[in-house]
Amino acid sequence: MLLLLLTVQVQGLQAQLPDHLADKMTYPVFEFSPWVGVVKSKAKALKYDRDLEYKVVIDVTDAVKDSTRIIRPLLEAARTYNLNIANGVPKRKMNMAVVVHGGAINAVLNEEAYLAKYGVPNPNIEAIRALKKEGVDIYVCAQILSFRQVPEDDVFKSVDLAISARTALITLDQKGYSYINVNQD
Repeated sequence: MLLLLLTVQVQGLQAQLPDHLADKMTYPVFEFSPWVGVVKSKAKALKYDRDLEYKVVIDVTDAVKDSTRIIRPLLEAARTYNLNIANGVPKRKMNMAVVVHGGAINAVLNEEAYLAKYGVPNPNIEAIRALKKEGVDIYVCAQILSFRQVPEDDVFKSVDLAISARTALITLDQKGYSYINVNQD
C-alpha cells in the first residue's frame, strides 16, 4: 500500500511537468514539488569528489508572488540538494544553509501570521519542514524583520533568527560555504 501511495504521489508530481521531462526526473530526497526533481544524466565532468565537504549557502530574497505556492528560491534550494545527492554526494557530506531576507521574509511566517497576511495557509512550511528534516539550516534576517515591523514571534519556529543576512552570509563564507543566488528579482 505504501509503495502504491508513493507511486501515486510521484505520478501526481510528474503530471504537472512538461511531457519532455515527465519520465526523466528523479527525486532522491525531496519531492514536495515537481520542480525539485533532477534530470537523469550520463555526464562525466565534475562528478562527486569524495575528498570534498560540500557546503553551500542559498541566498533567498524573492518576495512571495503567489501566496498559494512555495516560493521559487526554496524550490531551488531543495533542487540543489537533490542535484548533489543524485550526483553521489553522501548526505553526511552535504551541508546547506538558506539565508532568507528582503521580500522573502513573508515566506517564513508562521501559519497564523501568514494566514492573517494572505488569507491562506503557508505553503512554504512544508518545504521548510522537509529541508530542516534533512539538516538544512534556515536563517531569517532579524534586521529586515525590524525594518518591516514583522514581530520575531511571527516567524515559523523552525527558522533561526540571524543578526543580519549580511552577517550570516559573511560568516558562512568564512566557514567555506559557496554562495548561490537563486533569485529572479
